[in-house]
Amino acid sequence: MQHSSSLKSLLQYNLIFIILFLFLILYILIFTNIIKYKSVYNGDEQKIEGKIISFSLNGNKLKLNVLAKEKIIATYYIDTREEKEKILNKINIGDQIILYGELQKPLNNTIPNNFNYKKYLKNNKIYYLINVESFVVKSSNCFRNKIKDFLYKRAYNLKNSDYLLALVLGDKSLLSNDEYNAYQNNGTAHLLAISGSHIAVLIFIFSKILQKLHEVKKLMILSIILLFFSFLTGFQASINRAILFFILNSINKIFKLHFNNLQILFFTAFIMILLNPFIIYNIGFIYSFVTCGGIIYFQDRINGNYINKLFKVSFIAFIFSLPISIYINYEFNIMSILFNMVFVPLISLIIFPVAILAFIFSFFNPIFSLMLQFVSFLNTIFVNLSLIIYIPKTSIFIIAFLYIILLLIRKNLVFIIIFLLILIFIKIIPYLGTDYKIYFFDVGQGDSALIIFPHNNKTILIDTGGVVNYKQEEWEKSTKNYNLSDNIIKFFKSIGIRKIDYLIISHGDYDHIGESINIVNNFKIKNVIFNKGSYNNLELELINILNNKKIPYFQDINTINIKNGNIFFLNKELYDDENDNSIVLYSQINNFKLLFMGDASATVENDILNKFSLKNIDILKVGHHGSNTSSSKNFINKLNPRYAIISVGKNNRYGHPMKEVLNQLSNSIVYRTDINGTIMFRISKQSVMIEQWNS
Repeated sequence: MQHSSSLKSLLQYNLIFIILFLFLILYILIFTNIIKYKSVYNGDEQKIEGKIISFSLNGNKLKLNVLAKEKIIATYYIDTREEKEKILNKINIGDQIILYGELQKPLNNTIPNNFNYKKYLKNNKIYYLINVESFVVKSSNCFRNKIKDFLYKRAYNLKNSDYLLALVLGDKSLLSNDEYNAYQNNGTAHLLAISGSHIAVLIFIFSKILQKLHEVKKLMILSIILLFFSFLTGFQASINRAILFFILNSINKIFKLHFNNLQILFFTAFIMILLNPFIIYNIGFIYSFVTCGGIIYFQDRINGNYINKLFKVSFIAFIFSLPISIYINYEFNIMSILFNMVFVPLISLIIFPVAILAFIFSFFNPIFSLMLQFVSFLNTIFVNLSLIIYIPKTSIFIIAFLYIILLLIRKNLVFIIIFLLILIFIKIIPYLGTDYKIYFFDVGQGDSALIIFPHNNKTILIDTGGVVNYKQEEWEKSTKNYNLSDNIIKFFKSIGIRKIDYLIISHGDYDHIGESINIVNNFKIKNVIFNKGSYNNLELELINILNNKKIPYFQDINTINIKNGNIFFLNKELYDDENDNSIVLYSQINNFKLLFMGDASATVENDILNKFSLKNIDILKVGHHGSNTSSSKNFINKLNPRYAIISVGKNNRYGHPMKEVLNQLSNSIVYRTDINGTIMFRISKQSVMIEQWNS
């Protein structure tokens, strides 16, 4: 007995935790950085055999997570409504599947400071995607997988399938972008993922059912139920954290081991990292542990009546998740403290249990629908009440320092002021820069460029890019509406840009104006400039929104007068062709000459050469994506560009850039967005520095 007591004391000794922590750091370094993992495939395979782990069906897109020799993500596009109606009967979780198609490596983000899909997949040991042309399925007899498959298909076939999948099975694949983004802006998107609060509700329900059992038996049954639930929801990190913490904490209480909650949380993280060291890169894992750790760390300060406790928990969760939020999203909504006070009990204690009832008993679905309408109504109101603050990208070391400051707040509240001062320092850093920056964004087969003046004093966005969406039938439409400009907007926030002073639309073709409405609706725009000629339907649609937002717009102007960097509009003729009516921009920055040609053809080039003395251009944004209708030999010879930028999409159907144009640019250093990704020129008084973000 004495020996047992000594063992407990030894286990709780701080030195043990320090040793375990150092071991964990070494373990993570070895398995995530030193050991190099690579695919077992060479990339030439056209037939892959494996087992279906999970699937999602949205619009005409079937996405499969397949365990073959390694994990692979497969995408199959459905041709007809009839095929879609049969697809759920054709595939089952756990089935063996043979995929025929082409393997592709995932790509890095080519617009900086955005989500890196390639890195995300690598951290999940996924090295290849496959575009599936056809597949063959062989049924599985695994009872466990049949249950999971039955539950998923039940959710897909019920009304409100998007929310039922998210709240009951942890699958957000059907939630619309607009709906999810509204929750994200409010700082409440975490409630749409199954997390600790949802697990707490399940534990409470089953604990009441099993309350007459002995504690050990009850724990064993609860553990089996919770682990099976984790299997059903795909072993998500936040769910595993909540379940494992509950199991370890229950063992601690039953056997009177006397560990405190922070130590139990450490053991939880230790076990999860031992099982999968790459989990440290999982955002759900990080958020779950920092918010839970913060609440435990300050649990003795969470007192008072229900409202006071709710506010304190919401505030602690907010401030501990804040450094991660600004590191990933470059913004936070200060009102989310109050929003979570409403949404956390509403969704966790009411919506989540009703979702389970609606999932089991379909006659509860009308009630569930009314509740979702109410939540959506609240969400819309809260969006209008939001107070969003942008914080530019900072280093992981500053984020770590912010967490040290948070821990010190417990000892002295003056550290709150230090915490705020660090945030202010991060926010003002971009305003200290003295260089000009010019970004040519990779927007596929389109154009978009950004000019930033010193100290972020002025910003000019030239075109927005745009991908033509072909008309689809209702059954083909996905709830995941992808806007390329969302990545551009996120980039703006990451470098401390709060507004665009001038949005210049070179002309009304979709690949130049297509993303403008999304940008105007989701970012502050002060002025818009159009080219000469009559407005087309795309321009009129944008103008309607500009009028509603009271954003001034102009047409046929000569100059934007900006200190030390005037922008001149060179194309003053009116042509019969929209491309030829493109705005052509010229500017000289620190004796560095820039020329943006839009989609202007050789005809316009000749007219401009006859009117202006242009030579030795430093940066030429090549006209019309490298088409041979532009960039005539005479024009290029006269300009003699030092750098030529071609904004063009990978494997585009037009064959851009043309070989003829590349030959004419042989004396220039050529950058292409399809090869080099986004290209940035940093121009100082003495030099130019070039950076690129390729895939």
